[in-house]
Amino acid sequence: MIKTTVVGSYPVPTWLRVYGTEESLRDAMMVVLKTQELAGIDVVADGELYRWDVNHPETNGMIDYFVRPLEGTEVDLSFEQLERWRARPENAYRPRPAAVVTGPVRAGRLNMRRDYERYRDLTMLPKKFTVTSPYMLAKVIADEHYGDLKALVLALADVLRTQVGQIDADVVQIDEANVTGHPDDGAIAAEGINRVLEGVRGEKAVHLCYGNYGGQTIQQGTYAKLLAFLNALAADHVVLEIARRPAEELTMLRDVRPALGLGIGVIDIKDNEVETAETVARRIGAAARTLGSERIKYVHPDCGFWMLPRSVADAKMRALVAGRNLFEGRK
Repeated sequence: MIKTTVVGSYPVPTWLRVYGTEESLRDAMMVVLKTQELAGIDVVADGELYRWDVNHPETNGMIDYFVRPLEGTEVDLSFEQLERWRARPENAYRPRPAAVVTGPVRAGRLNMRRDYERYRDLTMLPKKFTVTSPYMLAKVIADEHYGDLKALVLALADVLRTQVGQIDADVVQIDEANVTGHPDDGAIAAEGINRVLEGVRGEKAVHLCYGNYGGQTIQQGTYAKLLAFLNALAADHVVLEIARRPAEELTMLRDVRPALGLGIGVIDIKDNEVETAETVARRIGAAARTLGSERIKYVHPDCGFWMLPRSVADAKMRALVAGRNLFEGRK
């Protein structure tokens, strides 16, 4: 059986944007979970609603939520610090870093267990908790302390490893959307991610995509350049952007080590058009013919739903389940 899941984020309900109390947040999370349940999703997520920041809508909080509470970072940059950031061509898509590292990185006020516990008991379905990769975090903050990318990545990984060790979710997923454009950093990224995965108590997943910054693809490259990175991951399965990628990239995944389960993106989250069940089934079929149906453990959207209208996100989840059912001959 191929399971259906989501990558993580969900459109923030209007009432939560307007009235962001703890009660409103709990109500919104219950809506997100019930919507997934009604759609038939097998492994659900909390929608990452508590991470959303009106001042940082481009990334839906997947960066600032983790960085801002840390001890050893500052969010107010001087003019000189900002100019040094802007001088790096790879930072052109982001006008400023999420923070600057000024001392040893420690957890500070970061408390992922508290946020997981906000929704742990709101559903009986298997649950997923998402964590941004230490490599991705390191690439979007300015470092004025460690002076070495690997050292910063591993320092962030140590913080995240301790935090995920307190979370008993069925699946913990590490999200990485930067190494896709920087495959030469694959060894560093994998080492940092694996250090976080050491703390995971449940199933270990890694999500890989080519960027969803305000709905835009950021990273350029192919999966062919990421095979060494993928094969170095100490994960149970990967969650891959596929629906919006060139069709020939499926063949590149044949060389992923057999023990690593594959999650295949069959829903395009950068398009408001809702896929039909037949389209989803065809995409699953193409992956099964290319990779072997036994390799496919999950089907899911390419990335999070946060930028879509809620009605579209909900319809795409229903299409995901209907397409999986059609492929497997379920009624």
